[in-house]
Amino acid sequence: MAEAIATQSSRRHRTICLPIAEEAYRQIVNDPVAFRRTIDDWFRQMPELFPANLAQGYELKDNRRSVKQGLPIRRILLKDQTAYSIRPSFLMPDMTARTEDVEGPLFLRKFGVPFWALAHVFGHDPMDWYRLECGLGRFSVVGTTVRQAELPEHLLADEHHQTLDGQKVSIATTVGGGCCLGAEPAATAGTDDLKVAYEEFKNEAHDLAPEYAPKTVSTDGWKGTQAAWKALFQRVIILQCFLHAWLKIRDRGKHLKDLFADASRRVWEADHAPDRRCFGQRLRRLRQWATKHLNGIVLEKVLDLCEKRARWSLAYQHPDGHRTSNMLDRVMRGMNGYFDRGQHLHGSRTACRLHCRAWALLSNFAPWHPATTRNNNEWRCPAERLNQHRYHESWLQNLLISASLGGYRCALPQKP
Repeated sequence: MAEAIATQSSRRHRTICLPIAEEAYRQIVNDPVAFRRTIDDWFRQMPELFPANLAQGYELKDNRRSVKQGLPIRRILLKDQTAYSIRPSFLMPDMTARTEDVEGPLFLRKFGVPFWALAHVFGHDPMDWYRLECGLGRFSVVGTTVRQAELPEHLLADEHHQTLDGQKVSIATTVGGGCCLGAEPAATAGTDDLKVAYEEFKNEAHDLAPEYAPKTVSTDGWKGTQAAWKALFQRVIILQCFLHAWLKIRDRGKHLKDLFADASRRVWEADHAPDRRCFGQRLRRLRQWATKHLNGIVLEKVLDLCEKRARWSLAYQHPDGHRTSNMLDRVMRGMNGYFDRGQHLHGSRTACRLHCRAWALLSNFAPWHPATTRNNNEWRCPAERLNQHRYHESWLQNLLISASLGGYRCALPQKP
């Protein structure tokens, strides 16, 4: 895990991002006593944003002026001689911009508004907006999203098929707690490539909780996906999505109209059975009805569903697991529209990976429609709902604060 994390740039992993307004920051940054008092206050309130060994003591190291923003940036030195920069949340990583200037354009990127369109309306070069967005992909997706909540025990996983410069790739997508916790491109949908892609979720999750292991993961039945998760978490229970079995019947039987409606009703009546025994009884009655009234490929798909009774029944042993992929489908619908409107993926595989990860964080932190917010107890995005907390009223500053230390918890070796 440490090796995987160490491949990332360590600068952002050694930057502490704090919710300090610009006026307040200017007042304290050149006053060592006030600056130290501010750090101590935030450490007492939000220790999760700081390295754990800050409690052992630290000293103010130096004060450097950002050429890009004309503001001084202070660093602190811990007892183990590791230095950390303190960045206020109104500045983007690497001091590339002020959040108030880019918050609107990045919000529009959630919906796939093209980079050239952002440049046309807001100025700058399209590549400036592309680099700004992809920079978010350097943060840990899991660590940034899961700040004040427990890691979800019940997950969903599937692959979203896209093209990278005309070549098919599969974006291994992990969803839990209503948030996208992983979006890693895999060269193929084979077990080995998917294992490498999904392993990024495992590495980031173990950075938060080294003993973490999900109880269940719901998939659509693709053997490569199931084998990859079994290889990563040997004790995980694989649940198969019941919705996908019904979709196979629908795709081949909707022309039957009233007969299909009757079949569909019986399928979902079985799925809604209160216990395993009742579920088995309803599947037997479904089989009897289908044998009498259906034929051809439609009958074949209904019988195939009935024969997988043992797979569906696993869900009754894990009532908090996901019987259907609805939560994941909502996330992937947004992903599909985003990449389709951007004419799919382009550039190097490294850039492609950062792009996918940046989208995951935009999906988790960019605001919902106001009606959706009202329906979710005024939490404004999936990450807020999961954590039951927000660090800042600005959604972008909330993301950047959550990404303090790059979203990671384990320290990287100090560069010489």
